[in-house]
Amino acid sequence: MTLEGNEPGGLPEFRLRRVTQYIEANLRRPLRLAELSALVNMSPFHFARLFKRRTGLSPHQFVLRARITAASVLLDIPGTAVGKVAREVGFRTPSHFSTTYRRLTGNTPSAYQTRPPERAELAEADAHADGS
Repeated sequence: MTLEGNEPGGLPEFRLRRVTQYIEANLRRPLRLAELSALVNMSPFHFARLFKRRTGLSPHQFVLRARITAASVLLDIPGTAVGKVAREVGFRTPSHFSTTYRRLTGNTPSAYQTRPPERAELAEADAHADGS
């Protein structure tokens, strides 16, 4: 996940890396602010302020975006059920997952799964069909 903020006075790089790696490794379960701040030995308030200054996102927003990014990868697997993807990336209900997914991406998970192939994939398919 790209970190946009990177302002001076934000969370130091080694602490940010520790937290982001922990988030990515634990997407399936609830992640609390107190838990994330304890990883870097900071108060929740101070951690949240420095995290946002560094990334441009609150810790909660960052976790949601990480979940949606991971969900998009899983949704690319043909035949994957939306409800299963929701559980795999830490959402309690498929409806909360769908609402969050749509809010952050502009598409529902089902619409993402059924989207037409990308132009590059179409060009490659045409090349193979022509015998090139």
